[in-house]
Amino acid sequence: MRTFVDEIAAHAAREPGRIAVTTPAGELTYAELTARVDALAGVLAARGARAETVCAVAVARGVDAVIAVAAAVRCGAAFLTLDVEQPPRRLAALVRSGGADLLVTTTALAGRLRLPVPGRPVLLDRPEAGAGGTAPAGPPDGRALAYVSHTSGSTGEPSPVLVEHRGLDSYLRFVARDFGLGPGTVALQVAPLGYDASVRDTFAPLLAGGRLVVVDRSAVLRPEEFGAAVRDHGVNALLSVTPSFLAFLAGRPDGAGLLNGVRLVVSSGESLRPFLAAGGRSLVGGRLVNQYGPTECTMTSTRYEVPADPATGSDVVGTPIDGVVVRLLDEDLRPVPEGATGEVCIGGNGVARGYRGLPARTAECFVPDPSGPPGSRLYRTGDLARSGPGGLHLLGRRDRQVKIRGHRVDPAEVEGALLAHPGVTGAVVTPAEDGRGRVFLVAHVTGDLGGTDDGALRAHLAATLPPHLMPRRFVRLAELPTTRSGKADRRALADAAGRS
Repeated sequence: MRTFVDEIAAHAAREPGRIAVTTPAGELTYAELTARVDALAGVLAARGARAETVCAVAVARGVDAVIAVAAAVRCGAAFLTLDVEQPPRRLAALVRSGGADLLVTTTALAGRLRLPVPGRPVLLDRPEAGAGGTAPAGPPDGRALAYVSHTSGSTGEPSPVLVEHRGLDSYLRFVARDFGLGPGTVALQVAPLGYDASVRDTFAPLLAGGRLVVVDRSAVLRPEEFGAAVRDHGVNALLSVTPSFLAFLAGRPDGAGLLNGVRLVVSSGESLRPFLAAGGRSLVGGRLVNQYGPTECTMTSTRYEVPADPATGSDVVGTPIDGVVVRLLDEDLRPVPEGATGEVCIGGNGVARGYRGLPARTAECFVPDPSGPPGSRLYRTGDLARSGPGGLHLLGRRDRQVKIRGHRVDPAEVEGALLAHPGVTGAVVTPAEDGRGRVFLVAHVTGDLGGTDDGALRAHLAATLPPHLMPRRFVRLAELPTTRSGKADRRALADAAGRS
């Protein structure tokens, strides 16, 4: 099949001098980008990378990260991108659970992270002698593994999701087509590496022949530097922003000015409703699109074009994208009546292969589609919704998962990390909302913690958890309240935290 990297190479053949990537260190043309991708793909192929090989990419944000991911695809392998700012112990867990066969990194990062990937790492700052430069063949078919991406798991460990090429390539082509991306597109990379949104951020504009602008992550998060990047580079598209990020911009007196010239803003990862209810739509002068979809369904399953004067009574996420089927079903996987609440179950091109090494969870979440053709499957999202004006209206969850700053979070993962502290005997983590509708975590803990302050608990968690899993508050209790069945009374804890 023809991959998105093949499309990038086709742009290089047609217009080799067109700028593909802009960074603070300079620019790279499509011809230069493709040459470097092919050279690294030759190295990876020489090391045995082929279909189903998982190449872990542990490099800092920048051109090398773009090249490394594209090279893995070019030689028919799969990629697992890592955010090198996360704790090394967590990164080690990700490469183990993700089944990484090969590591692409730099000398300094290899020494600092010491990731448990077999064999010698491919070091980007030490070119290998005798390496090829000929682009290897692409994957044999659309069912080949494209990438591994992790989600927060109820087991306390991140769950590795296996996404195939037919889902990824179909999705990236849809993004380019639906949003009208093309040679005039200038997109700023916003999403952090290590999360699937960064794949859309990075490669949808390049597939369309546009220009990708990459700046330091810290610059994206500082309003003045973010505004300067948009202004100086003529950015006109933001493909992966969260409502929290938009609310952050909206809270500034110069918020609207920071988006001058941006014609397309695509939001995803959490509810857009609080931002819209606060009047945030006026911040975005161009198109604002609200996307919805789990990692298990290749990033996005539905999208909603937010009108200039949106209704804010519910969380509207719109209609299915091309090649995707969305059904609202009851517990027995039967369709619910029109207007009734059901679980969002997703089928079609984007449904992932399943969770690596977790057959029971895969069987529970990826089920046969009773209304689809033979062999088709549905992913049970756990999200509750109903149909209404504009399409799908999200109503909550049937489990404990929440969205925080665009990341899906299962509190059990944080509870497991807390219980690993020698002084903690009990831990329950509940979600709460601040006055602006932003979700955060509250940790309720028991144990001999007289000499352990909140800073020490945070330091303990920071050794294994990324920042979005860090509780904002810690509540110390003599004992955890329980229900009549003896289980922790999470509702009582959440209500008490909300009153305090």
